[in-house]
Amino acid sequence: MARGVLATEKRGIRELGAEKKVGWDEAQHGVVLPSFEKPIENVAHVAPEERAYSDFNSYTATVASWRVIKPVYNRDICIDCQNCWVWCPDTSIISRDKQMMGIDYDHCKGCGVCVEVCPTNPKSLLMFLEAEDSEEALAKWPEKKKKSK
Repeated sequence: MARGVLATEKRGIRELGAEKKVGWDEAQHGVVLPSFEKPIENVAHVAPEERAYSDFNSYTATVASWRVIKPVYNRDICIDCQNCWVWCPDTSIISRDKQMMGIDYDHCKGCGVCVEVCPTNPKSLLMFLEAEDSEEALAKWPEKKKKSK
């Protein structure tokens, strides 16, 4: 599997749903699952890929195997409106300094909300089959539709 923009050694090392399930009555009371391996000062100013996440953090998990279709991003059309970033229910849109950088495919479930809220013509995000290569998808991108008078 290709590594994305936020790829690190820990990124996507666990597949959610593959672990042993524990019932509510089997969980140890008072357990704290820390988000990070060690305390981080000013965590809001540290890029996600530079944080020392613990093994229990969702950052280390992947749900990519659940997806059947995926959004593909076309940088040439994007206007960086951030609608996709705001509306994505899984925070799978990667944005830095109000500029769209790509899609976090480890956490994207392929719901298509990002495509629906994209205002460009043609859209800068379109849904394609999971197995389709992103370069092939970009080659199939529709041309801009001209307004009829």
